[in-house]
Amino acid sequence: MSGHSKWSTIKRRKGAVDARKGKLFTRLVKEIIVAAREGGGDADSNPRLRLAIENARSANMPNTNIDRAIKRGTGEIDGVNYESLIYEGYGINGVAILVEALTDNKLRTVSEIRHVFNKFGGNLAESGSVAWMFVQKGLIEIPREDVDEDELMMNALDAGAEDIVTADDVYEIHTSYNDLHVIYNILSEAGYRIEKAELVRVPKNTINADDFAESLFKLIDQLEDLDDVQRVYANYEFSDEVLERISED
Repeated sequence: MSGHSKWSTIKRRKGAVDARKGKLFTRLVKEIIVAAREGGGDADSNPRLRLAIENARSANMPNTNIDRAIKRGTGEIDGVNYESLIYEGYGINGVAILVEALTDNKLRTVSEIRHVFNKFGGNLAESGSVAWMFVQKGLIEIPREDVDEDELMMNALDAGAEDIVTADDVYEIHTSYNDLHVIYNILSEAGYRIEKAELVRVPKNTINADDFAESLFKLIDQLEDLDDVQRVYANYEFSDEVLERISED
C-alpha cells in the first residue's frame, strides 16, 4: 500500500451532495446513454457500458432507469443526443483545469463554463494547452469493510494494478488506462464488491494551493455543479491541514 489518499474526503463529500441534489443519477444516465450509443447496448461486449451500469447500480439506480437509458443510447426510444466534449482552462495562479462534459447544446455549455472561469479568476484556454498535463488512468474503489487488506493487495497486484491506496472507507486501486476493464473483471470474479470503477485523469505534476485554496475550490465546485459537466480535474494539491478545513466547510 502506498499510503492514504488525501483526496477521498473532498471527492466523497461532493458525491454525497450530488446524490442529494439528484445530480448523480443525471450524470450516470448520461454516461450510460453515450456508452450505449458509441459501443452498442450489449454490456458484455461494451466495457464502457458495463462499467456505467455497475456504477449506476452501486448508486441504487432502478433497473428501469438503466434499461431506458440504454435504449435511448441505441436509438430504440427517442431521447436527447449528447456529445462528449473536453474544455481546458486555468484557475488561480495558473492551476491547470480540465473539464469533461456531455451536452446537447455546445453553445450553452461553453458559455456556462466560461462564465464560471471568469467569475472566479480563471480563464478558458485553447484546446491542447492543458490536456497534456494529465494522463488517463483507471480507478477502482472497493469498500474496506470485511476486506483483508493484504489479500486484496496481492490479488490486485497480481491482476496488474499499478498501485493501491487507503481512502477513508474504501481502497483505491489504480490501473493503467488499458487494464481497467481486465482488472475490474478479475476482482469482481474474485468476489470483491466494487463500489465504483472509472477512467480518470491524473496530473503529471501538481501546484501547492494552500494560499488560495478556498477560491480555487469555489471555482472547481461551481464547475462541477453545472448540469452538463461530468467531471473536473486540476493539478493542485493541499496540505493535510487545509484539506481538513475545506472538507469541514
